[in-house]
Amino acid sequence: MSARSAGRRSTAHRLSRRFLVTLGLGACLTLVAFARPGGAVAGTTTSRTAAPHAVAPGVSTSRPGGAAGGAHAASARAGAPGSLLDSLRGRSRKLRARFLAPTRTASVPILRELFGDSANTHAGVYATPDAGNDLAPFHFITMRPFADKVKGRIGTYRIGFFPAERRGVRSNAYGNPEGFLEVTMGNQDTPISEHFRLRDFLTHDQVNVWPKYLVLQEALVDKLELVLAELRAMGVPAQKLRVMSGFRTPQYNEQGVGAGGRVQDSRHQYGDAADVYVINGTRDWMSDLDGNGRVDTRDARVLAKAAERVEAAHPELVGGIGVYTATKAHGPFVHIDVRGQRARWGQL
Repeated sequence: MSARSAGRRSTAHRLSRRFLVTLGLGACLTLVAFARPGGAVAGTTTSRTAAPHAVAPGVSTSRPGGAAGGAHAASARAGAPGSLLDSLRGRSRKLRARFLAPTRTASVPILRELFGDSANTHAGVYATPDAGNDLAPFHFITMRPFADKVKGRIGTYRIGFFPAERRGVRSNAYGNPEGFLEVTMGNQDTPISEHFRLRDFLTHDQVNVWPKYLVLQEALVDKLELVLAELRAMGVPAQKLRVMSGFRTPQYNEQGVGAGGRVQDSRHQYGDAADVYVINGTRDWMSDLDGNGRVDTRDARVLAKAAERVEAAHPELVGGIGVYTATKAHGPFVHIDVRGQRARWGQL
């Protein structure tokens, strides 16, 4: 075979592979839009997505063939239409994963062609191959169904009982989750966005129990990425947004319910809330964001202001914002969620 023929075949193979990846992403994109009411693809607020063969423990990859001013302008640019992969990357353009309940994967045959039967039958992390354009790999993560939780557990991992399992709930927003992301020692570092990984949102208990299980909404991760970008657009130094508390299993949340503590129907149980603070440097503590040389509630207000600006630019991400003061155990922090309606509390 001549070098020219070999080169043509190699180019054709790359183009064919890219076409299949694009086709598969298009099918997944359609599924994301279908999966939730009013599923605006460029930044679905609550979509779940799926996915693939192993490149690292717990991570698989698909088979070939098979605000005001500059801040608000930056947010608007993040929501502009782009390629299919850009759309899956959310309003921030920084998402690197989508989550999908098992009941939804079976309705899209292309997933089986791209990722094999395991994508429909086994919870896991499935990574797309290189789609070009210098984009980082994208992950589809299939969930364990809610029915896999038996007597408050999946395997040896304690989850407990959601409010809807015990009593009537105020709205559909407080219904049981569709399923659980299975987090293993091998896949816990999977990037779900540019600045966040699966492990960042895990409940802080049962340290030695694996696998662990997680409920998480992509819209929350997208909003946190937008908040981080907004801080920077405001001229606030913000190296990292630390998740102090992400998902809380009902059994863990229940331990802190009471006066001055957690609420029984906390949004943390539904994967759409996080308590966060900004870290600059090596100290794991809220940083001085207002530049007055001290760390106090005023710095948390700066973070809350960034979250307010994100909601103004993206009203579909509206939710709760609460400012909390420092204690001996932690510095000041801000609660941010995407519950779907505006809520404010604390020393705003």
